[in-house]
Amino acid sequence: MIPRGFDPAPRAYARYVTAIRRSARGPEAAPAETDFPGLERWLLGAAMEEGDPMLLIESFLWGLRAAGLPLDRASFHVGTLHPQIAGYAWNWRAEDRIIDEVIVGPEARAQAAYLRNPLHPVFDRGETARGDPQEAADRARFPLFEDLAPQGVTDYVARPIGRRGRHYNAGTYATTQAGGFTAAEIAALDRFYDLFALHLERHISELIARNVAGAYLGAIAAGEVLKGAIARGAGRPIRAVIWVSDLRDYSGRADRMEPGAVTAMLNLYFGALSGAVMEAGGEVLKFVGDGLLAVFPTKAGEAEAARTALAAAREGLARVEALNAAPPPELSPAALPLRSGLALHLGEVFFGNVGAPDRLDFTVIGPAVNEASRVEALTKTLGRPLLLTEAVAALTGERLEDMGAHALRGVGAPVRLFAG
Repeated sequence: MIPRGFDPAPRAYARYVTAIRRSARGPEAAPAETDFPGLERWLLGAAMEEGDPMLLIESFLWGLRAAGLPLDRASFHVGTLHPQIAGYAWNWRAEDRIIDEVIVGPEARAQAAYLRNPLHPVFDRGETARGDPQEAADRARFPLFEDLAPQGVTDYVARPIGRRGRHYNAGTYATTQAGGFTAAEIAALDRFYDLFALHLERHISELIARNVAGAYLGAIAAGEVLKGAIARGAGRPIRAVIWVSDLRDYSGRADRMEPGAVTAMLNLYFGALSGAVMEAGGEVLKFVGDGLLAVFPTKAGEAEAARTALAAAREGLARVEALNAAPPPELSPAALPLRSGLALHLGEVFFGNVGAPDRLDFTVIGPAVNEASRVEALTKTLGRPLLLTEAVAALTGERLEDMGAHALRGVGAPVRLFAG
């Protein structure tokens, strides 16, 4: 999920670029030794201990400037594997002392301006692009230079710093020094960028691992796995509001539709529900056929988890109704109307690895999950799309419709349910 809420002011970014965080440590971020030999020692030693790529890049760039190189702005651009993200970039300027970390959306490469950006030949062909924004011919080649010229930039270099699949990663550096960079300064910058690329590759691999694990496991489960919880049985008990939902008449729809249309239907349906879960801070754990399992951990308090889960459930069901009201072209008429049953229950579950020694699943298990599933089955019987157990309903602070006590298969005592 792309983060929200970060204010990029005083900078501005294109609509397909999202600033997610910032550092402004300034020259104090530079390594202690700021001559060329000192920077090299830092890159081969202490820099390995910095786990945050943004802070590492910030230290590196201020180090280059402190070592005497006339660096006024720089950036690094890397690709990744993620269904919603084309890549990451870090944008630094000496003038405002800011470095921003940004996410670049997949639509970036579809923009007409991309073909005339100096990064295009770097990304696609591994070629270096260089120009002087003060020169009209260079501004005609690269429209970006129209923005750089009034800022006094006299030399801009974009160059490859390693390759990921079909595309190259890129680094840029620019100066306002009269006459641009000297040949010796270009040689020094290229040498240090080549050394730094080894560090960046390590961080790119970690970013990709987090993104892929997050896309397939969910953010919380991915964090546990990447911290080393990979042994069968590894995990911990957590208390959470459990979400179990199911698409009504899935089998009947699937029998009437082509496989591609079924896939499109499920993607839209799951997108509506899981988007509501994740935007509310919940964790989507599993898609099983047409079913969805999610949790809202109670780390901020049980009442907060209950209220958040109820709001997310209502939002998810509203999004499903919106698909019915205005079906997108890829949604087959045979899929309509989409109807969902959704249950919310509170309980303790085991959050961890389950499965065979060489094929594991990170999920939640326990009686509370089974009980939530039994409640979801009653949404069809009771004719209500959203049911809450009394344990959740009592925490929401709302007056909900009492549906009475109902026997759940495998549960000793009847469970009182409320319609949400």
